[in-house]
Amino acid sequence: MEWLTAPFEVAFVQRALWAGVLVSAICALAGTWVVLRGMAFLGDAMSHGLLPGVAIAALLGGNPLVGAVVSAAVMTAGVTALGRTPRLSQDTGIGLLFVGMLSLGVIIVSRSQSFAVDLTGFLFGDVLAVRESDLLLLAVALLLALIVSVLGHRVFLALAFDDRKAETLGLRPRVAHAVLLGLLALAIVATFHIVGTLLVLGLLIAPPAAALPWARGVSGVMALAALLGATSTFGGLLLSWHLSTAAGATVSALAVSLFFLSHLASAIRHRRRTHLSRSAAGPVHTPTTRPNDI
Repeated sequence: MEWLTAPFEVAFVQRALWAGVLVSAICALAGTWVVLRGMAFLGDAMSHGLLPGVAIAALLGGNPLVGAVVSAAVMTAGVTALGRTPRLSQDTGIGLLFVGMLSLGVIIVSRSQSFAVDLTGFLFGDVLAVRESDLLLLAVALLLALIVSVLGHRVFLALAFDDRKAETLGLRPRVAHAVLLGLLALAIVATFHIVGTLLVLGLLIAPPAAALPWARGVSGVMALAALLGATSTFGGLLLSWHLSTAAGATVSALAVSLFFLSHLASAIRHRRRTHLSRSAAGPVHTPTTRPNDI
């Protein structure tokens, strides 16, 4: 069993594992609503929309995390404002913001002759470079995400199924939608420097989507998604260590693989239940008497 425990005897791998567990919990809280509301494209757009703020902060010698927070706030405000435009679909507004923010970020990077911004780190992250301060930041982000999820559970649930019903119940769906965007932004900003913007969607979407066929209720989906994310982190770090592959990408690839395995197992279970129910009902006898014979 040494091959199973040897990687996690190293300090930086231990920190990567703890970071992955915290990231999985944060992404489970936000990602469940992303999956239920069909907001995957929005999550992708917001993750890439962080680039201008990160680029400017890095070029000025500041903290890229602060730049990411500013960009996330701009994206959240933009999506909220464009969502209220009656003649513009939400997907169109999100797509325009996505392209605009990403283009602005690339322009800023291209104007830098020293290429101070590490685009590889921004896109793919470095889970093996996690510091103890990063773990503290992730713990705080998890606490905030948990508070928002608990306080907004009722309105988020109504919003996920029927916006008009939420408004009828006096739950202020527009405000709730803005808060939900803030929760999504929090998850992305807190985790992008760990697994990167391209790979954060792997833990944001795959575990909740994999948990849907097996969990009852939103809370069950969140709990199972966090468990699947942590499992993907452990397995991904283990495979990365022995196969010498990129750790963050391996974790995300394993999370996506678990999604396909989950839905394959769910399909097999559904077919088996259908077959058993038909067998229990017995053979279906068709009447031999025709209407004209009556």
